[in-house]
Amino acid sequence: MADLRNKFAGIKSPNPFWLASAPPTDKAYNVERAFKAGWGGVMWKTLGEDGPPVVNVNGPRYGAIFGGDRRLIGLNNIELITDRPLQLNLQEIKQVKKNWPDRAVVVSLMVPCEEDAWKTILPVVEATGADGIELNFGCPHGMSERGMGAAVGQVPEYIEMVTRWCKANTNMPVIVKLTPNITDIRYPARAAHKGGADAVSLINTINSITSVNLDIFAPEPTIDGKGTHGGYCGAAVKPIALNMVAEIARDAQTKGLPISGIGGIENWRGAAEFMALGAGNVQVCTAAMIYGFKIVEEMISGLSNWMDEKGYNSIDEFVGKAVPNVTDWQFLNLNHITKARINQDLCISCGRCYIACEDTSHQAIMATKDGERHFEIMEDECVGCNLCVNTCPIENCIDMVVLKTGEIDERTGEKVSGDYANWTEHKNNPGAA
Repeated sequence: MADLRNKFAGIKSPNPFWLASAPPTDKAYNVERAFKAGWGGVMWKTLGEDGPPVVNVNGPRYGAIFGGDRRLIGLNNIELITDRPLQLNLQEIKQVKKNWPDRAVVVSLMVPCEEDAWKTILPVVEATGADGIELNFGCPHGMSERGMGAAVGQVPEYIEMVTRWCKANTNMPVIVKLTPNITDIRYPARAAHKGGADAVSLINTINSITSVNLDIFAPEPTIDGKGTHGGYCGAAVKPIALNMVAEIARDAQTKGLPISGIGGIENWRGAAEFMALGAGNVQVCTAAMIYGFKIVEEMISGLSNWMDEKGYNSIDEFVGKAVPNVTDWQFLNLNHITKARINQDLCISCGRCYIACEDTSHQAIMATKDGERHFEIMEDECVGCNLCVNTCPIENCIDMVVLKTGEIDERTGEKVSGDYANWTEHKNNPGAA
């Protein structure tokens, strides 16, 4: 069987599936249950300085976005860092690491942007035997108004400065957690790298308001008639996270910097996608909150089976394998031609492809044939956009066929040419070879 053992930033774990710093990792009880279920590691929920207590709201902390059949695809949370005493957390971290020496226990930290504050907390965390620290430069709500979290993560100079402080005052690996609430994710990643970070993790949550209560006209979740922006997470943020991970992985200035991928991972396939784009391991939060800790069982078995099928013996063999295929638009092959094809045996004649194409695309689908309700691609008009594929409710009913240079299209009798810059020119001059 495939070997799922993972070594990330020098930290060993039995598999690459870690829980992200969040409510699921707030206490020993949760973390022990997670490890029993099979998770390879945890990022302990963010600890703050030993000072005035953090006070969370006593009311709704989550807003939600639902898909079909009320499937929860996005959460907006307004919860702050841990509100449990620092010393209690430290005691529990020490005991959990003692009980589970083979699992990764990394502690997320957030203190004021002052060197003395970091010098104070780093030794007491290191004394627990924790495997590393994660600098929370991403939290977009509550703490950022106090000059921490995303307020630091949005300023590359601060990232570099604090990372240097930490590297100078601890022997633990330093992982920098990046905020997605920034124009170009490469700049904070470069700053972390320049400051000596052992790795980066991303993405943290996205600044958001998920909904507004139209009876009381307040954002949700609503606390005594008022609401605030929060951090958006869940399956809906996965595309944003994948792109940001890929941007760092293919940036020459951060080449070789280990990446922990976070954002909307719900199963083994999502994890494999992050790893293919350069993530050395992954962190999960929302999916565990929705479905429970045992989802890791499917992740472990699914990834192992896929690796066996592909012939990969270890994770390192496919980490970053997709990075060379991520490019800029200007380098895409404009001679590559695809056409949609409808499988008439699977078609249920719902007409969704026709409406989408007719109203909003290229009018490339014929709706009737011999007076009957029948949907068929008009290839002269099809530009290969694949909108019809994405709107069709039947899987594999419509697929995209690649037409190769010199190939004769059986339906049109035309020879496909690779000598044209794009299909529009080919369509306007169909007789050319």
